[in-house]
Amino acid sequence: MAMSTELVGTVLVTGASTGIGRATALLLDKRGFTVFAGVRKSQDGEALRSSGSERIRPIILDVTVAEQIAEATRTITEHVGAAGLSGLVNNAGVAAAAPLEFVPIDEFRRQLEVNVVGQLAVTQAMLPLLRLARGRIVNVTSIGGLIAGAMLGPYHASKFALEALTDTLRVELAPWGIQVAAIEPGQIATPIWGTSAAASDRMLAGVLTEATDLYSARIAGAQAMAAAAARNGLPPVKVAEAIEHALTARRPRTRYRVGTDAKIGATVIARLPDRLRDRLMAARR
Repeated sequence: MAMSTELVGTVLVTGASTGIGRATALLLDKRGFTVFAGVRKSQDGEALRSSGSERIRPIILDVTVAEQIAEATRTITEHVGAAGLSGLVNNAGVAAAAPLEFVPIDEFRRQLEVNVVGQLAVTQAMLPLLRLARGRIVNVTSIGGLIAGAMLGPYHASKFALEALTDTLRVELAPWGIQVAAIEPGQIATPIWGTSAAASDRMLAGVLTEATDLYSARIAGAQAMAAAAARNGLPPVKVAEAIEHALTARRPRTRYRVGTDAKIGATVIARLPDRLRDRLMAARR
């Protein structure tokens, strides 16, 4: 992949405490970027800083909290000045598996707030700085934003929505030379699978017996897939490398599929007739 070191500057990475965000922050740091790494806990920031160089600058950033977005914007503006922001990596995200019949509406809203609304809120705040630098926006979506299956309805809904936001932003921001790309990973070995299982248990606590009676096989299948992804998924650095390319290539792609499963999913499974795809997805559970 052809890179351009001319674009090295300052980047904001959200959701940088663990997984893809952490790997991205550390890789961009190695490549010479100053990285504002959004974390939710100060100890996560300290752990990240200790693994990188002085170019990593952790900031407390929950993408659903307007005051923290405003404070992050002030901090980054003071640092970059008229040079602007070279890149924004919208990576923060959550997932919880449960049948839609039993997903509490507040939890459904929370996943949309983190995975969609928060991404747009951060993007809106950073756009004046991105426009100054003709910077780039990289949204970490998922192959789950192209193919939906059972038990992850809120997550799929949010990632489909983020795909749409990405396409719209790419067209709307083209007049200012702001490139926008989607990163669509398949199964990646990150802590999201463990936190997803814990979130699912909390979600279903009040209706566990009824939900289990109706959906026991599919719940077990979703749990098994999550465990397999945590065990056998690609390392997060593979996604970080795609993000780096999107930020630095002279001609970045509009979307990057990371992993064989993502490539097969996008080029084959997503194009199957609905009923056939439904049967195939059901067989995987």
